[in-house]
Amino acid sequence: MSINRLKRKLSQEKLSPLFGTIKKISSNIIEANGLNPSIGDIVKIISKSSDKFELGMVSEIDQNSFFISPFGFVEGFKIGDKIFINDQGMMIPVGDALLGRVVDPFMRPKDGKGEISTTIATPIMKPPLDAMKRGLIDEPFSVGVKTIDGLLTCGKGQKLGIFAGSGVGKSTLMGMIVKGSEAPIKVVALIGERGREVPEFIQKNLDGDLSGTVLIVATSDDSPLMRKYGAFCAMSVAEHFKSQGKDVLFMMDSITRFAMAQREIGLALGEPPTSKGYPPSVLTLLPQLMERAGKEEGRGSITAFFTVLVEGDDLSDPIADQSRSILDGHIVLSRELTDYGIYPPISIQNSASRVMGDIISSEHKKLAAKFKMLNSTLKENEILVRIGAYEKGNDANLDLAIAKKEKMDEFLQQTPEEIIDLDTTIQSLKEILS
Repeated sequence: MSINRLKRKLSQEKLSPLFGTIKKISSNIIEANGLNPSIGDIVKIISKSSDKFELGMVSEIDQNSFFISPFGFVEGFKIGDKIFINDQGMMIPVGDALLGRVVDPFMRPKDGKGEISTTIATPIMKPPLDAMKRGLIDEPFSVGVKTIDGLLTCGKGQKLGIFAGSGVGKSTLMGMIVKGSEAPIKVVALIGERGREVPEFIQKNLDGDLSGTVLIVATSDDSPLMRKYGAFCAMSVAEHFKSQGKDVLFMMDSITRFAMAQREIGLALGEPPTSKGYPPSVLTLLPQLMERAGKEEGRGSITAFFTVLVEGDDLSDPIADQSRSILDGHIVLSRELTDYGIYPPISIQNSASRVMGDIISSEHKKLAAKFKMLNSTLKENEILVRIGAYEKGNDANLDLAIAKKEKMDEFLQQTPEEIIDLDTTIQSLKEILS
């Protein structure tokens, strides 16, 4: 590469006048020396023999060298290629121009609708909300799904997890929540999923309607660093709209793929593997992302739903267990209900909303408690009822549950096209339990 071509490349960005050089390359880590960077610095890797360049992040430093996790792939780079520090750090453009668009974590368009023009830039890594600046979650957040609104009511600024095995219906439920939510702004992050699922999610689950929605995509074929920071980039977009006083719905699919990306990075850097091979940094990273959602006094709110893929429907999976401890509630999807043809297959016995009691009326609280009690009574005595071993009159609660079973099952079912507001849901509970 001629010196003039190199100058033209460097003049386009605010890069350091000094540079380092690559001394060792592996499939997902680059070792370099010649600079004195800090952890988290963004660097630009430039090939001497071609026009190829790639961004990376400094992820480890020792006495004589530093290690870079690239955002892309390392094919084409050689020993001796140049490393420059980007003095601006990791910033992404944000603004209203993102609404209705499908973008990658750097906010570059993926939908073929042309460039996105924005004038505001924001860092992707920010500290979570200060505990004393958080507003109280004191009003319901309707998502248009009867089972959630009626029995697992969500509040503005709450963080919930959707826990499910593969093929149980996470994407369908996500689409129902995005379409039925009352939030004016919706930020959806698809992290580490199959590329095929992106157009399917838009067309099938959202009916092709992206109005008021930003879709950030980092598919499974992207680098681990791109998948990891795709989640933080999406959260920064949500925070931008929250700072304008707007209520934002944030949805991410999935936390498990996000954790797997950090597992790849951590193991490549030599971190010790713990349960299921996850290094300690994974458990540190989860609250750094999740705690950025919430309600801020004097500003808007971010109500977040994170999906968690539980392998073999095992809720004791380390990522599922850690997520439950951080989140303000969990929605568990049941394969058994799917087999019975009940959609969305939400298991109300295994699900909980930790703020529900603070945001609903006393009447709604009594209706939800009675519904859950009758549903649990039916589940406990299901075998006795099915084989005809139960005689009517022995248990008043069971008799009532059997009498209400058909209407209760109908309440738990909802087609993806239906959107039912909170008042209608409460009225349905009254009619069933009257």
